[in-house]
Amino acid sequence: MSRINRTTIGDVEIIALTDGETQFGAELFPGTEEAVIDELLKSANAEAIDTNFNAFIVKSGGDTMLVDAGPRDLFGPTCGYLGDALEEAGIGPDEITHLYFTHLHPDHIAGALTTDNQPVFEKAQMLVSEADHKFWSSHSFTDDTLVQWQQLAQAALAAYSGRTELIKDGDTLVGDVTALNLPGHTPGHMGFRADSGSDSFAHVGDIAHAQVLQFANPEIGIAFDIDMDQARATRKRTLDMVATDGMKLSGGHMLRPNIGRLERSGTGYIFKED
Repeated sequence: MSRINRTTIGDVEIIALTDGETQFGAELFPGTEEAVIDELLKSANAEAIDTNFNAFIVKSGGDTMLVDAGPRDLFGPTCGYLGDALEEAGIGPDEITHLYFTHLHPDHIAGALTTDNQPVFEKAQMLVSEADHKFWSSHSFTDDTLVQWQQLAQAALAAYSGRTELIKDGDTLVGDVTALNLPGHTPGHMGFRADSGSDSFAHVGDIAHAQVLQFANPEIGIAFDIDMDQARATRKRTLDMVATDGMKLSGGHMLRPNIGRLERSGTGYIFKED
């Protein structure tokens, strides 16, 4: 099974890297009745709420940027294949010039660290949003899970601390690629845009963890969203933008083939492979 999918946007090359996959339970979508979930799955001919863990290579302006790094060994044997995907793409760790974390959740940062919290990408400059850096650096958590997530986030920030750039919406990441603000999932959650030639691409981060549910019904939120209402508003606004502008898109949890475009369908959207 191939773990990569390539596309080009003008002079920008984008490679989706599938680190792994898992399934979600209906309980992770609070406020959505299980019967609604079952009907959406049935309509999509899906038997379960499947999700992927994706990272991306973006080549532009002479730089090679890795976007997110997967969960390493944190989520069991179906995940942690970032290294295999990079090898298939013909890219070694030392070729990564920039490491862009869309946010600092474990399934996006663990693969950038060894098991003793050393940096995997020793030549990469880390890019992370100002808001997420501040949130995970200074917020006081009482929930045990969030405390553990914060410890890993702080380990990642420490590992790359000597080569860190804090970014905000619209900042240039590399070449023709800019940061895209997507708040709600975390306070500083971001994606990116690539605009080159006559086409555009949007990496929409984690605005949808289960595309079969959340593209068809963008009102559906997930328990991992820190501010579910803000995340819902961001999801609706961003999906509308992508569909209206005819952009290619992908995201952190989109299923293979994981690069395509959106078509409107009622109050939701259908994903079509490009």
